[in-house]
Amino acid sequence: MALNDFRHYHVSMPKGPNGQKRPADAIGLAVLIGKIATGEVEDTPTDPAKTYHTEGGKKGGPARAAKLTAEQRSEIARKAAARRWSDK
Repeated sequence: MALNDFRHYHVSMPKGPNGQKRPADAIGLAVLIGKIATGEVEDTPTDPAKTYHTEGGKKGGPARAAKLTAEQRSEIARKAAARRWSDK
């Protein structure tokens, strides 16, 4: 690999647990933590829309299962198993 081939090499920024961007180096991260602790920068809280959708998903699955008959659930499971074990 020639030296000029490195210009096409791209390293993405590491992401925090919720997908937010954080500094890649330890010193930059330490500075950011210090700024958050002193109140200079506000830490990004969890998006309320994401929380809302997560709660809806937790309710929707059991509600759908209660509405389906045993035969319908069996058919859905059969199709899922066939799809899972088929060659893609």
